[in-house]
Amino acid sequence: MNAELKNNVPLQARIELAIKFFLRRFNIDIRRIHQGQHGQNQHASETSKCRARLVRYCTGNGLDLGPGGDPILASSVRVDLPKPYSFVGDLPVQLTGSADHLYWFADNTLDYIFSSHLLEDFQDTETVLQEWLRPLKSGGRLVIFCPDEQVYRKHCQSTGQPYNYNHVHADFSLAKVKGILSRMNNNRIVYELDLVDIYSWELVAEKL
Repeated sequence: MNAELKNNVPLQARIELAIKFFLRRFNIDIRRIHQGQHGQNQHASETSKCRARLVRYCTGNGLDLGPGGDPILASSVRVDLPKPYSFVGDLPVQLTGSADHLYWFADNTLDYIFSSHLLEDFQDTETVLQEWLRPLKSGGRLVIFCPDEQVYRKHCQSTGQPYNYNHVHADFSLAKVKGILSRMNNNRIVYELDLVDIYSWELVAEKL
C-alpha cells in the first residue's frame, strides 16, 4: 500500500484488508455469514442512491455493468464477474466477464450502458470509456455514477466506513472523467451532478 493511501485509510479498514488477504490466501469464503434471506448482504447498493435521478436516461435496450444483483432496471442485461465482489440484490449475473471487454456486443447496437461505482476500479480509464461507448448507437447514453476519490477517502477516515481497495486512482473525479471524454471527441455530456450522496458524482454522455 502506498504511503499516501495508508495515511488516508483508517486502521479498521487496514485490518479488514489484512483479513481479506488472509482469507484469499487460504481460499476461505465467509461472505454468507452476513448475508440475508436470499444470500445477499443487507446494505443498500450504490445504484439505489442514484436510481431516481438516472433511470430516465436508461431507456430501450441496455446494460448494467457490475450491478451486484441490483441493476438500474430489472430489464437491463446484467454483466458482472462470475462471483461479484459486491452482493447487494437478488438478480443473478447474466453475462460473466470483465466490464472492460464487452465482446458480446457489436458496434452501434445498444441504447444505454449504466455503471455504478465501477469505472474507478480500472487502471486505464480512457480505454474502458472507449469500450463502453463503442457498442452504443448514435444518441445512445453512457450513464455513470462514481465516487470522488479524495472525498470518499476522507469520508472513510472520518466515519470508519471500510475503504474499497479496488480503487486505483487517487485523483478520480468528475472533472477527470469529463476531461477524458472531451478528448475522445465522440460524445457530448447531457447531464452532470457533482458531490451527491455524500461522496459521489454522476454523468450522462450521449454518443455522437
